[in-house]
Amino acid sequence: MMYPTCAVDMPYIQTTLTIPSTELDRDVTVTLLLPELINQAEPLSLLLLNDGQDAENLLLKQSLERLNSNGQIKQLAVAALHAGEERIQEYGTASQVDYLQRGSKAKAYTGFIVDELLPALKDELQYKGFDTVAFAGFSLGGLSALDISWNHPEIFDKVGVFSGSLWWRAKGLADGYTDNDRVMHQIIRNTEGKPELQFFFQTGTLDETADRNQNGIIDSIDDTVDLMIELENKGYHRPEDITYVEVVGGKHNTETWARVLPKFICWAFKR
Repeated sequence: MMYPTCAVDMPYIQTTLTIPSTELDRDVTVTLLLPELINQAEPLSLLLLNDGQDAENLLLKQSLERLNSNGQIKQLAVAALHAGEERIQEYGTASQVDYLQRGSKAKAYTGFIVDELLPALKDELQYKGFDTVAFAGFSLGGLSALDISWNHPEIFDKVGVFSGSLWWRAKGLADGYTDNDRVMHQIIRNTEGKPELQFFFQTGTLDETADRNQNGIIDSIDDTVDLMIELENKGYHRPEDITYVEVVGGKHNTETWARVLPKFICWAFKR
């Protein structure tokens, strides 16, 4: 099959879906982005994106059109999921709330993704299955994407975590906290076996100013690096399985994430 070797105009069409969710007891708004021309004979890949309400600020459509027009990515659909009013309850880790009982609906959000969203997307797109499937998110949405992908490697192939809330912890700092209380690190450490996944992590050197252990490295970077060490202890390797991008001067905002998002999309869906 021949693919374009030079830039041609290959726009994306943006539509809005409303998916009623029994799991979440609310309607979920989804911004769906599809190539204007879809070859039904060619496999379709899928990217799920948390915090889809920020798609415009993330320059998502522009990035997809540029990468598609340059022939850099597979035929790709993107479902950007808008967060609800209870974002801090729906995002998190399904198996454990944090020390302030946040993330209480993360298990229900996982159920929505697996049992409601994906079947609805297959019906909408008229595909029984997808080629490469990735899930990505930002901040707490990144933690959510990682937790769901980690626990469902039969569905997801790759995961992207941008400035992930990997500080998510079972104890408060004043309640005898140690680094062993970071929930996602515990989940990875305690999982038997090695799920078939690949990982993309991004941090910014100005993500925050917090430095719990006073080692001169902000917590966002420390927590991400420590999580990659947990993955390496499970048998994953860099760069084959793990990609890490640290943005000098990068902040905890959509402007920084928009700069890195095309790199992630190319990494996950390169032709």
